[in-house]
Amino acid sequence: MSKEITSREQDYSQWYNDLVLKGGLADYSAVRGCMVIKPYGYALWENMRDVLDKMFKDTGHVNAYFPLFVPKSLFEAEEKNAEGFAKECAIVTHYRLKNDPDKPGKLMVDPEAKLEEELIVRPTSEAIIWNTYKGWIQSYRDLPLLINQWANVVRWEMRTRLFLRTAEFLWQEGHTAHATKEEAIIETEKMLHVYADFAENWMALPVIKGVKTANERFAGAEDTYCIEALMQDGKALQAGTSHFLGQNFAKAFDVKFSDKTNQLDYVWATSWGVSTRLIGGLVMAHSDDQGLILPPKIAPTQVVIVPIYKGDAEKENIDAVVNTLTAELKSLGIRVKYDDGENQRPGWKFAEYEMKGVPVRIAVGTRDLANQVVEVARRDTKEKSTISLDGISNYINNLLTEIQQNMFNKAKDYRDKHITKANTWDEFMDILDNKTGFVSAHWDGTSETEDAIKEKAKATIRCIPLNNEQEAGTCIFSGKPSSQRVLFARAY
Repeated sequence: MSKEITSREQDYSQWYNDLVLKGGLADYSAVRGCMVIKPYGYALWENMRDVLDKMFKDTGHVNAYFPLFVPKSLFEAEEKNAEGFAKECAIVTHYRLKNDPDKPGKLMVDPEAKLEEELIVRPTSEAIIWNTYKGWIQSYRDLPLLINQWANVVRWEMRTRLFLRTAEFLWQEGHTAHATKEEAIIETEKMLHVYADFAENWMALPVIKGVKTANERFAGAEDTYCIEALMQDGKALQAGTSHFLGQNFAKAFDVKFSDKTNQLDYVWATSWGVSTRLIGGLVMAHSDDQGLILPPKIAPTQVVIVPIYKGDAEKENIDAVVNTLTAELKSLGIRVKYDDGENQRPGWKFAEYEMKGVPVRIAVGTRDLANQVVEVARRDTKEKSTISLDGISNYINNLLTEIQQNMFNKAKDYRDKHITKANTWDEFMDILDNKTGFVSAHWDGTSETEDAIKEKAKATIRCIPLNNEQEAGTCIFSGKPSSQRVLFARAY
């Protein structure tokens, strides 16, 4: 496969696809709208998953697993949720195939194997989980119930893009039950902050924490909190959501508990989730025209060492030094790979690891060893330095920290420079069409105005930022009074 990448300026969409495919993250599959996550991409997801899983457990959550299939009657129980996902549902109607008598060698659905009740392939798991919780919760002593599951879901998208929007994707979904409204809201906000912490401190991805409008909130939720990130093409990406569900699902599935005064009440609920679309966000926020740039904290390989030699004797000398260096790096918890394979030349390896976004590359040659130095190249800035072997392990450890921070600073600087205030409709459209990014503008608070702006500008209100500054103003579209600015953007 050619390693040449379409430039961002030439075709941003093709650039993204090139990086995902040629960077070895994913591939297209035989199933329309679905993807194959390749080992390198899955290793990245595993690192992200492991960090998040620890964060969830550190905040008191435990993992469980619920069925892939949801009986249609359960799915319909919470009307807003069912209506919100109805157009994306895949439905199982039969359970058996048989030989087709009219087409030898072909199979057909057995009409006698029709299910008594159709099954929905989960687009989200609230229905099946809350039906289960009904049997688990009787008393306040059973609360709070703090459960997460790592799973796949299916949403039958018509327009798909690798990682960003696929018919099947991997995610985690937390589903919690609480005795009071206040506890549930605290949980919802807590998990939003967990997501923001992960995005910023592990993915090096700056995010804006906020609340969705009524039009944009999760189907069946009272409030949806979100983290919003900005990609290099100026479009926003919803990177994670946390929902306060009120008592909607408890009432739909009759989940009640007896409180300390022995009074029955419906429990209060939350749900929250992030998915493999975070990998798409990672690619678009950091990478360049030469390939992926991955944050050291979650990169599958943090350091790659490439030997440059002629003959077995030189190779043996390099091996001895590299084996010691590799052991030292691993003792510091650094994920290091020594690529001494003979199938490819060093130049090819340099390009390959640049494409894959490995944060640090170390080249070791015979001349280097004679001078007790190595060449260290960092992927984020492409700077190369000659570094003494004495103390090299600590140098690399500190360099990885520096790269992580530099990636965050660069992304934050880009994001901050692309938040622009607009006070008129013309200004609003000019920013969207030319500068791009987030537009901070007044909105009159009505769904009608929000819908009209979405139709005319192809932009949505990404969020109302938490602790938003109150400011009297005039709605850019309707001219009606407004009490605060909100963030608009075109988005993935």
